[in-house]
Amino acid sequence: MRETFRIGAGSKVGNWRRSGYAVLVGASVVLAAGCGGSTDGSAEPDTSAAGQPVAPQVPEKFDPCVDIPQEILDTENLHSTNSSTSKDEMRRGDIAWSGCGWVVSDGYSTSISATNLTIDMVRDKGVAGAREEVVDGRTVVITQSTGPEACGLNAELVGGSLEFRVDNPSSRRLTGNQDPCDIAIRLAEKVLPLVPADA
Repeated sequence: MRETFRIGAGSKVGNWRRSGYAVLVGASVVLAAGCGGSTDGSAEPDTSAAGQPVAPQVPEKFDPCVDIPQEILDTENLHSTNSSTSKDEMRRGDIAWSGCGWVVSDGYSTSISATNLTIDMVRDKGVAGAREEVVDGRTVVITQSTGPEACGLNAELVGGSLEFRVDNPSSRRLTGNQDPCDIAIRLAEKVLPLVPADA
């Protein structure tokens, strides 16, 4: 089980997920491990302590590492660190993420990952200041749980969500004056049209 996500020198996105998701998937959303029970020989789905069904794996119809073309990344001047640390592979209990991270030189860093964390699970945590919008026909939940320089956006997928994490310290010369949630929404507007309609 790997928990080794960093994007570039000084990036906080990986650390932010670990601390920010203490809010979203902390003690109140401790997930039951292993298979669900059975009734009359049929397996029941795994559920969280709050009784919400949890898919056993991340949604697989859109792979951010493969399905986001370089020309889309180029519109944001995003590039990979070209190392194993640019992969976003993490699991916390039954919640898993699979994606990649990119950086803007002297600007923001981002991870875009498929996760089995559903919109309802994000919504039900009641993070202060969370808001909902619709981007490319999909419900998104925007949260800013770790301060004004970081933002998360989860876009609805079947069996989970596509998660955008943005870390944008004000000290970054190129993007430090931009709101990280504005960046997350802008990224979602560019990426979500690439996601299959049935995903």
